[in-house]
Amino acid sequence: MVAFLTRELKFPHPLTADSQGLLAIGGDLSPERVLLAYTQGIFPWFDEFESPPLWFAPRKRMVMRPCDIRVTHSMAKGLRQGRFQIRYDCDFAGVLKGCAETPRPGQDGTWLGPSLQQTMLELHRQGYAHSAEAWADGELVGGLYGIAFGGVLCGDSMFSRRSNASKLAFATLCKALEELGFALIDCQVYTDHLSSLGAAEISSRAFLNRLAEAKALRPKRPWPENA
Repeated sequence: MVAFLTRELKFPHPLTADSQGLLAIGGDLSPERVLLAYTQGIFPWFDEFESPPLWFAPRKRMVMRPCDIRVTHSMAKGLRQGRFQIRYDCDFAGVLKGCAETPRPGQDGTWLGPSLQQTMLELHRQGYAHSAEAWADGELVGGLYGIAFGGVLCGDSMFSRRSNASKLAFATLCKALEELGFALIDCQVYTDHLSSLGAAEISSRAFLNRLAEAKALRPKRPWPENA
């Protein structure tokens, strides 16, 4: 049964989501509420120009461990050649903008609207939201961002302006997260792209168990550092 949120900073249990994964409607996009959602296995996904906030906890969850990253031949070649310089948290706002402007199959607009972007910028300032970025010739050409806590990365979105830019940023990030002691990357929902990178679906109950274990971890650092 879908819940209707009030001003109270509280969500229903993720396992009560409907068959489409919709858990709750309403509330706000404050940094406190959004962070609480991610730490409980819930995420916002909606067009903020057309509807109130929609909160999801899908019955099947796309996840991976950092060590599960699948590096293709072309990706391995790009990594060896140093095609891009991979940096962390150098232009978080630029990554948000790139993700918001990238066309998505089957979507007329973006779910990453101005309000959610402002929330993510504040969570970045607080040390929870982070980016991994691909740079070439002094230009940001791809990357991804997400919310990190404990040994968990909740990946939200990625973009590329050059071939394989976000993939190489993600592959480099996975190696760094593995070395730091991260145990779980929440990829949210199935896509062929995520599957090709090594993510797989598990039940929501199994996901919540893995989430609880991973967020109790204490990595060496909360996010990779630039060399």
